[in-house]
Amino acid sequence: MDQKVMDIDSESYKKEILDSDTPVLVDFWAEWCMPCRMMTPVVDELSKDYEGKVKFAKINVDNNPKLATDLQILSIPVLILFKNGKELTRMTGVNSKQNVKRDIDIALKQ
Repeated sequence: MDQKVMDIDSESYKKEILDSDTPVLVDFWAEWCMPCRMMTPVVDELSKDYEGKVKFAKINVDNNPKLATDLQILSIPVLILFKNGKELTRMTGVNSKQNVKRDIDIALKQ
C-alpha cells in the first residue's frame, strides 16, 4: 500500500473522513478479494495525482463489518468519494484509472 493512502477503521472513520475539510476517496476492500488487489495500484497512482486535493483511504470490510453494513457495501471493491462528510459518488467493481479519475473530477465540480 502506498504511504499516501491511509488505513482507516471504525474508530478513525469520523475524524479522517466525515470531519475532513478535504474530499476523501475511500477504497473498501478485503485481503481475499482479487479484484480489490487489482484496484490497489490504481488507488496508489491516483493518490499521487491528487496529492493536496483529495485524501485517499482504505477500509478493510472484514475488520470493519459494522461500518461496511452502515454504508451498504454489498460487494467489493467499492470506491466512495466523500466531501464535507457526504457521499458524492460510488464506483463498484474494478475500474480503470481513467474512469475513476473522470468520476472524481465530475464529483469535485458539484
